[in-house]
Parts: sequence; C-alpha cells; structure tokens
Amino acid sequence: MGLFNLFKKKEKKETKCCCGCGCNSKPTDNTQNTKDESGIKILGSGCAKCIELEENTKKAVLEMGLDFEIGHVTDFAEIASYGVMTTPALVLNGKVLSYGKVLSVDEIKEILKNI
Repeated sequence: MGLFNLFKKKEKKETKCCCGCGCNSKPTDNTQNTKDESGIKILGSGCAKCIELEENTKKAVLEMGLDFEIGHVTDFAEIASYGVMTTPALVLNGKVLSYGKVLSVDEIKEILKNI
C-alpha cells in the first residue's frame, strides 16, 4: 500500500516545468532550435568527439572556401538553450543542423551545400 502512495506523490509533484525538476520555469519548445546569430558553433564539453567535429567543420569550411567564424560552446546551460541534450552538435546561424554524432568532412560539406 505504501508503494502506491509513492506513485501518487510523484504524480502530484509533477509540474509544467520544462526540465521536470519542479521549478517554476516556463516550458520550452525543443522543436524550435534556432537563435538569431551568425556563424558556426560546435556545442559540446570539449571532449574528443566535440574536438573532432570542430576539426572536421574547419576542414569542410576551408575546402568549400567559405568564410564562417567557428566557435565552440562548452557551457551546458547555453548548450541546453539550443534544445540540445546530446553533444556534439553543429549549429549554423543559430540553427541546430546536427547533434549526437561526429559528422565527417563530407557530411558537413553536404549539409552546408544545402543551406
């Protein structure tokens, strides 16, 4: 009987919080993964996969002769503000193009061609 009371308590604690922690923050719409900014950003903690994505992105931009500023965001709050929960992620002009995997140079070039 006590087990069922635990489930009821959890149900009562659930709120309309975006992260489920019970705070009063406004829910976010993770489908809108765009910001008003320019350039390319790599989102990630600075791990090997994030660094590899950044290097591949630099190579792709160089090979295509594009002039994009490339930055690296390591702050988890800022990464989450893009709606990204799995890194590394590739962002172009504020729009999340890829997340959760390391893209090859050719994959990045293909994405940039279609933008």
